[in-house]
Amino acid sequence: MQNVDKTAVKAYLLELQDKICKGLSDLDGTEFQEDSWTREEGGGGRSRVLAEGRLFEKAGVNFSHVFGDKLPPSATAARPELAGRSFEAMGVSLVIHPHNPYVPTSHANVRFFIAEAEGQTPVWWFGGGYDLTPYYANEEDCVHWHQTAKAACEPFGDDVYPRFKQWCDDYFYLKHRDEHRGVGGLFFDDYNAPGFEQSFALMRSVGDSYLPAYLPIVERWKNRSYSERQRQFQLYRRGRYVEFNLVFDRGTLFGLQSGGRTESILMSLPPLVRWEYNYQPEPGTPEAELTEHFLKPRDWV
Repeated sequence: MQNVDKTAVKAYLLELQDKICKGLSDLDGTEFQEDSWTREEGGGGRSRVLAEGRLFEKAGVNFSHVFGDKLPPSATAARPELAGRSFEAMGVSLVIHPHNPYVPTSHANVRFFIAEAEGQTPVWWFGGGYDLTPYYANEEDCVHWHQTAKAACEPFGDDVYPRFKQWCDDYFYLKHRDEHRGVGGLFFDDYNAPGFEQSFALMRSVGDSYLPAYLPIVERWKNRSYSERQRQFQLYRRGRYVEFNLVFDRGTLFGLQSGGRTESILMSLPPLVRWEYNYQPEPGTPEAELTEHFLKPRDWV
C-alpha cells in the first residue's frame, strides 16, 4: 500500500490558498483580510475574505484542517462502515461573488479525508472541483471554462473529464426547482482508486487550473457597463446559490455537523440577495435565455 502523506497534502493546500488569494487580489487591487480560528474538538483554519473590492463584492478563500474522534453523519451517509472512526479533513474552499452581473460567480474546492481505526487499514479519499454560475452567460466563457477543466483532467485518463463533468451536472442541481445551478465544470468525491500519488496529483491539477479557468472570464467582462435591471436580476439569481448551499451542499452540512466555524462555513453566501415571488423573465430576453439555453447540461467542448 502506498504511504499517505498528510503533511504534503496540507502544505499544498496552504500554498494553493496563498496563490489563489494573490491572483484575485492582484486583479482586484484589494487585499484579503485573514482570520485564523481554532476548533474546540480539534483543528482549525485560516479564513480569508475580500469584501467590497473594486471587482469582487465578496471573495472568500478558506483553508481548514479539522480532526475528531468520529465522522459526522454527512460523511458516513454513503459509507456506513466508517461510522465510529476518527478522522482528519482538510481542504481549500472558495466562492467569488463579483459586483458586475456580467461576471459569473464561481466556486471551487479541493479536499482530503482520512478515517482511521485501531488495527484497521486507513480509508482515505480526495474530492473537489469547480463550477461556474453566470447571470448573463455566453458561449465563449462556457467553452473556455470547460476546456480548462478538461485539460486539467487529461493526464489522468480520457474518461476522467466526462465522468467528473457529469458528476458536476448531477450534483449542482436544485431538485425543488428542477434547475441546474450553473453551467457546471468538475466535481468528484471519494477518489482514491489510482493510489495516493496519482489521486493527489489529480487534486493538484484541478486546484492549479482554477485561476486559469476563471481569471480570463473576469478580465473579459470586468468593465462592462450594466443597469439596475441587470443588478436586480443578479441578486435574484443569487437566491438559487443560497438555496443550494443551505439545502444540498455536502461541504456546508459536513462543516456544521462537525462543529466547524459557522462564519467560515457560511462565507460562501453572497452579501446581498433577493427573492421575488413567482418571477418569470420576459420571453426572448437575456434573462430568459439563461435558464432556457445555458442551464441545460450539454457538451461544451
